[in-house]
Amino acid sequence: MNSRAGKIRPVRRPIANKDADEFEPCWGQLRDALTDIHLQNAGKLSFEMLYRASYKIVLRKKGGLLYERVKTFEEEWFRDHIMPRITELITKNLVTVALIQAPGTSAHERREMGEKFLRGVMGAWNDHNMSMNMIADILMYLDRTYTAETKMPSIFAATIGLFRDNILRNTLGAAAEDLNHDFVMFDILNAVMLDMIDLEREGDIIDRHLLRKVVSMLEDLYETDDELESQKLYLTVFEPRYLHASRLFYRKECEKLLRDADASTWLRHAQRRLAEERDRCGTTVSYLTTEKITRVVEQELVMAKLEEFLAMEGSGLRTMIDNNRVEDLSILYTLISSVAGGTNTGANPGMATLKSTLQSRVMDLGLEIEQTLKDTDFSVVAGAAAEGDEAAEGGDKAKTPTLSAAAQQTAAAIKWVDDVLKLKDKFDNLWVSCFNKDLVLQSAVTKSFSDFINLFHRSSEYVSLFIDDNLKRGIKGKTEAEVDAVLDKAIVLLRYLTDRDMFERYYQKHLARRLLHGKSESQDVEKEMISRMKQEMGNHFTTKFEGMFKDMELSRDLSHNYRSHINNLGEVDAAQTELGINVLTTNNWPPEVMGRGASGEGTRADCNYPPAIKRLQDSFFKFYLKDRSGRVLTWVGSAGSADIKCVFPKVPGKDTGPLSKERRYELNISTYGMVVLMLFNDLAEGESLDFGEIQTRTNIPAPDLVRTLASISIAPKARVLLKEPATKTVKPADRFSFNAQFYSRNIRIKAPTISNISKVEGDDERKETEKKNDQTRAHVVDAAIVRIMKQRKQLSHTQLTSEVITQLANRFKPDITMIKKRIEDLLAREYLERVEGDSSMYRYLA
Repeated sequence: MNSRAGKIRPVRRPIANKDADEFEPCWGQLRDALTDIHLQNAGKLSFEMLYRASYKIVLRKKGGLLYERVKTFEEEWFRDHIMPRITELITKNLVTVALIQAPGTSAHERREMGEKFLRGVMGAWNDHNMSMNMIADILMYLDRTYTAETKMPSIFAATIGLFRDNILRNTLGAAAEDLNHDFVMFDILNAVMLDMIDLEREGDIIDRHLLRKVVSMLEDLYETDDELESQKLYLTVFEPRYLHASRLFYRKECEKLLRDADASTWLRHAQRRLAEERDRCGTTVSYLTTEKITRVVEQELVMAKLEEFLAMEGSGLRTMIDNNRVEDLSILYTLISSVAGGTNTGANPGMATLKSTLQSRVMDLGLEIEQTLKDTDFSVVAGAAAEGDEAAEGGDKAKTPTLSAAAQQTAAAIKWVDDVLKLKDKFDNLWVSCFNKDLVLQSAVTKSFSDFINLFHRSSEYVSLFIDDNLKRGIKGKTEAEVDAVLDKAIVLLRYLTDRDMFERYYQKHLARRLLHGKSESQDVEKEMISRMKQEMGNHFTTKFEGMFKDMELSRDLSHNYRSHINNLGEVDAAQTELGINVLTTNNWPPEVMGRGASGEGTRADCNYPPAIKRLQDSFFKFYLKDRSGRVLTWVGSAGSADIKCVFPKVPGKDTGPLSKERRYELNISTYGMVVLMLFNDLAEGESLDFGEIQTRTNIPAPDLVRTLASISIAPKARVLLKEPATKTVKPADRFSFNAQFYSRNIRIKAPTISNISKVEGDDERKETEKKNDQTRAHVVDAAIVRIMKQRKQLSHTQLTSEVITQLANRFKPDITMIKKRIEDLLAREYLERVEGDSSMYRYLA
């Protein structure tokens, strides 16, 4: 049996408690070092020795005790050495001015007291911060082991936080009781900082660098030793008070501005304050507050009383717009658009206010244009009134030239359109230079323009007259760029019109006058205008216009071929009369031109043409129908013109002067005028014809005959017939005779055209035009309803109405009542039927 060899060991003696024996000497060494560090007498300290002392304590598992001893030492140091010095700075005057905000102290005294207090606090903070950095280095091993294992805050975080608990949150004890006010040190610090900022806002100069240091201190301190970023004292304590105080400051300032200043001053002041606050966040307080303080200024100084400032008499938005205050409007837009919500009118009430105010002003100015039009006297030629006044002052009573009714309406149309375009240019310039091409504002202004333009009952006619005037004489002498600008303006106006079918009707009439009477300045520009209309409105809108040009081009070729045909025939008699023919397609031209006017006026009638003209007609008809069998031609005398060579013999008894010899003239008159004048070739000298006899011989419709006789018997420059009695109007009882004593200085004379295709409509004519347009609209609505129902088969009344309005929006805005009537008519004509059991549903009947 093997036995294990034994070994005799000495009895173990109990070891003495070295931990307790070593801690106190080591702590005493560290405590003395802490005192020297605070007294800034650390030059003789040995970092290695102090580090070894803390190392021994931690190694002996006394890290927690060391941790608490250091904190206790710092708390005692604050109590015995720091607080007494700071308490001396907190005077009753400081608290009264900064915390209670009692009046009576000058800005200089406030600044001096405040800066002295802040320097005292910052001195204590800087000393403590520097000391804690040195102590943290000595106790590095404590952080690496004890605090890491126990998840306690680092010794630096714990000791730096003591400044928060023992200084900033100190209730000051007896000092607070002596001042008869409950507060902590932090209250005074915040109040002094806010008072410094208020002093700067009021124009005083403060130590920004000092304030920045205090803010940095607050950004380095946290609510707890855990040091969460969101728990910085700057964010949790100072910033809320700073924002609240700023809100009260700017609210009061805004009320003062509203009471004492104008809108322009307010705008610049608000702009300056915003710049100041942004600058302050970069130099004095924290950049973290930039957005927040900006919102406070915007809300209290810009948005709070925005409507009141914009409505200010003499300086508000209305005055800014009327006087083109570009800088003010630019500042206003910048201020409003920078507010939370930006240019979104739903999220930004300021933008909504600006939008509505702009719309209202556009409407007001547009209605003012209409009112100015009503108040303006267009009977006097522009510029003649001033000349007349000057003549009157000089003692000569010159007769002021007056305009005809048609010319007055044309002048009114040109003025209205020019004023609207000037207003449009004004707001376009503001939109570019002030509103940063904001699409929301552009849409709002465009809607207001459309609203007031369409409220004016003659807008469609006036836009057409504007184009008519420019295409006749307005573009003469202009460059290509200037002509393009005129066309662009016309298209801009056309975009605003909702009743485009009315414009189409008027434009068709005015274009017919230009083409038939040769008054268009440029065929190329005419076609360019139509091309732009096609791009803007679609092909259907310009179909008739293009057809009119096509008719004129074909007619020119036809007239040339006919003249060649006549010359080849060698018919001398026929060749003596030159014939120019315009063959017009009925559907392309206005009914008035084609002799299909309203109420029977100007209806087609077989005029009794002179034999020479009748032979020409028959000759042309044969030529035309030779290659075009089945065509029907109708001579429309009311739309044509003629050049007549007139011979006026010597007047017996006149030996001198122009009447003493034979006079020859070329007279340009209407076709009916030619027929009437040729009647007088067969009359003996001194004979006359009355109105009835002329009508019987010519078979010219009475209304056309009245206009024809007026142009050659009343107009002074073309009075080749004498009328008895010599009144200004033609009546059925009047008699007419050849004016043998007619004289004119001009060889070529143009008789005024008094056409049934009136350039400008009177009230009665306009009502008639609207009536005919409504009839046309009824057919268009019928076609739209049938087209929709044919595709959809079955629809409710609401859906059908909505789709009809959508489809026709590009031509006109159909009236709901009209749509309802057309549906009822189609039901009666069995194009539609109601669905059984639901009277609001319609079904298409094939």
